Amino acid sequence: MLKEQKEFARRRKQFIRMVGNGNIAVLASSSIMQRNSDVDFPFRQNSDFFYLSGFDEPEAVIVFVPGREQGEYVLFCREFDEKTALWVGASAGLEGAVKDYAVDDAFPIDDIDDILPGLLEDKSRLYFPMGTQLEFDQQLMDWSQKVRGRSRAGVCAPAEFISSDHLLHEMRLIKSVNEIKQMKKAAKISVKAHKIAMQRTRPNVFEYQIDAEMKHCFMSNGAQSEAYPSIVAGGENGCILHYTDNNSKLNDGDLLLIDAGCEWQKYASDITRTFPINGVFSGEQRALYQLVLDAQYAAIKQVKPGNHWNDPHEAAVKVLTKGLVKFGLLKGHVPTLIKNEAYKPYYMHRTGHWLGMDVHDVGDYKINKQWRLLEPGMVLTIEPGLYIQPNATEVDKKWRGIGVRIEDDVLVTKKGHEVLTQGAPKEINDIEELMEAARVA
Repeated sequence: MLKEQKEFARRRKQFIRMVGNGNIAVLASSSIMQRNSDVDFPFRQNSDFFYLSGFDEPEAVIVFVPGREQGEYVLFCREFDEKTALWVGASAGLEGAVKDYAVDDAFPIDDIDDILPGLLEDKSRLYFPMGTQLEFDQQLMDWSQKVRGRSRAGVCAPAEFISSDHLLHEMRLIKSVNEIKQMKKAAKISVKAHKIAMQRTRPNVFEYQIDAEMKHCFMSNGAQSEAYPSIVAGGENGCILHYTDNNSKLNDGDLLLIDAGCEWQKYASDITRTFPINGVFSGEQRALYQLVLDAQYAAIKQVKPGNHWNDPHEAAVKVLTKGLVKFGLLKGHVPTLIKNEAYKPYYMHRTGHWLGMDVHDVGDYKINKQWRLLEPGMVLTIEPGLYIQPNATEVDKKWRGIGVRIEDDVLVTKKGHEVLTQGAPKEINDIEELMEAARVA
């Protein structure tokens, strides 16, 4: 069995144990989404579904039945069809599901209405991802009602419906050695793309041209998709947190903020770098950039086992608020300004998020209303920023329209942390030297 299949099997064993005998868990694959007319969006499997199965096809349903004599792992999927294979490629089919994905029993997806209600019989609890696939939720209700209709024959339907998210997402929050390996690969490719972006950027090129350079780097290095739509934001566009138009011309004297990362083997990377379009930071750009960088270093320092999730954010806010007072963008006593969140017009988002199969990955940030403690194997982003809006008339004109964000992917280790994306330049001198060398060449 391949190493990856062994890991999928380990995950299933753990999940089945948590579901428990006498209960059942059901998960559906992602659906194919229509883009327009006869064109579909590229298919991307549901992360929870893939995490447990490695099965990368639509029109599939996993059923886990702990203690089932004929096998605890059941898959409903498409049957192999030669005509379909001719047009869109072969599917695993029932035989492939058993042979290649270690399924105990495989049934045609077209037969699910007849077979799945029987699997639900006499089960106490039904685990499924409640509220994420509403049409499938309704199907589960219908199947359960069908079982309930046999109550006079002594058959019981599940009495409790429970979200499977908590069980699965706590598993996904702590990354295995193999998952960390995949994330390091994604980070390595994305670092290379960000360096290329710095080298290719010039005044008068367009944002989408730099975006294209990064996409080319992703795909030429084996990453066939972005982890999320890239943000390539020149000048004032850098003050728009989720800017994705990527269609403006890059102007001499402005900064370029790029938030982009590839997906490798279903694992995301997420990097933001901000740098001068002409290769040289102005005085105001340099001051705000260094402030954000100092805040990021302070936040990263707080990433270690035993610290709580909010420690990095608190460290970043403290550094940023002090700097905003120093530069005259805020006035007052720093602790009071922090308490009153006076920094929020310029720093309005959190300092990071979980990272994994999803770019904003799963896992609770609080446990019993308290920030959760960081543990080895967790991966998070650290991404402080400052955004001085172009219409911020309350500040000196020289600061307006400057947007800066610096983001890295950070692994919590036993002794502290490891920055997975360290290779992407972020020191001012390193950025300017890289860009200067590209211009000379």
